Amino acid sequence: MSFRTLALLIALAAPCYPAGFRAAAVKVDVTPKNPQWLLGYNPRQSTGVHDPIFHRVVALDDGHTQFYLVVSDFCLFSPGLYDEVASELERSTGITRRQFWWSTTHTHSAPEIGPPAVSKMLLGSRFEHEWDREYTHQVTSSLIQAIRDARAHLEPASLQMGVGMSMANINRRAKDVDGKVTLGLNPDGPADRQIGLIRIQRGDGSLVALIANYAIHGTVLSGDNKLISGDAPGVVAAYLEQKLNTTVLLVNGAAGNLAPIYSVYPTPGAGHLSQFRVLLGDRILQANEALPAKGSSDVTLDASETTVETPLREGLAWPQELAGYTRPGSSGETIVKLPLRFLKINDTAIWSAPVELFCEIAVNARNASPFPRTFYFGYTNGWFGYLPTAQAVREGGYEPNTSPFGESAEKAITEKVITYLQGWK
Repeated sequence: MSFRTLALLIALAAPCYPAGFRAAAVKVDVTPKNPQWLLGYNPRQSTGVHDPIFHRVVALDDGHTQFYLVVSDFCLFSPGLYDEVASELERSTGITRRQFWWSTTHTHSAPEIGPPAVSKMLLGSRFEHEWDREYTHQVTSSLIQAIRDARAHLEPASLQMGVGMSMANINRRAKDVDGKVTLGLNPDGPADRQIGLIRIQRGDGSLVALIANYAIHGTVLSGDNKLISGDAPGVVAAYLEQKLNTTVLLVNGAAGNLAPIYSVYPTPGAGHLSQFRVLLGDRILQANEALPAKGSSDVTLDASETTVETPLREGLAWPQELAGYTRPGSSGETIVKLPLRFLKINDTAIWSAPVELFCEIAVNARNASPFPRTFYFGYTNGWFGYLPTAQAVREGGYEPNTSPFGESAEKAITEKVITYLQGWK
């Protein structure tokens, strides 16, 4: 076979998308009809619904590359569940893993989905019950169908990006005079209050979707609450959708050490849950209004991935079902292979990881990035636990004790991300 013939066959086999930037958005209700185990605190079953929960999907197509972002109103899920969905999606649609990011808002008042895996390794006593396979199937099958629907409804669009600021979060690593760190509120601690914004609109100016990126734990409601809720991210997204008449994806950021300013209250009223519509929702509206009225339809997408390796913390038994994410180290230790994803949209870089990242790490990467805007999407494509700073590991507290990583993880991920971003530019 000649080189020219081979090149022709490869070109014919490659996906062919219409020229010009296109986009679509889909929203699917995944609120369960029956009681479910709620994830995020000690085991408890739901007794009702405060506000419904959803998958929200945005599809982007630059004429050469398609990309799909899903944001779901759940706390977290195992990387193994992401692998299953990604494999089925590729088998049934041809959409590859690199094209598909699945993020959660990290609400602590939504049902568990899938097997616990790393969660059970770190918080075993919370997972002595069986997980609901029927509900998980409902969630994953509706997600795949939502992506299909989004791809079927791609339409010409334009895009613009910007930033804003909200004071809706606060550092939660409270320190006592003896240096002991506990979960609480620490107004002197580091916090990332940037809002990252991606607006997608049609030629007539109406919105296809709005993507807002902000770091905040979904813990306005405490473990005493047994009503299903999207917590602050869900309430804010619903408020923005009403105001803007579009689908709004609220993507969490590096919220590992960031709480909402009203945190762990037993009821929505006691936790001022509705006020987050002002504290965060109105700040997102302001950032949106500050963007130029007309976006660009000259859009280029570039999705890629890499891996950062760091040792597993001593004394932990890694889940066998996730063995593919580890390798043996030269000194007999277990090395965790943490997957990182990257997406470049024109001059904006977005990176993601399946961890609860401390905000300082994301801010440091952003400050060292050569791109005008750099966003971090947390809780994406699974959950490997917290990834705290080295200082936090030395200080102790809840997050380092709920992490599979040690002091070296901060340096490893920071160097990998910064090197990647600087080389990518």
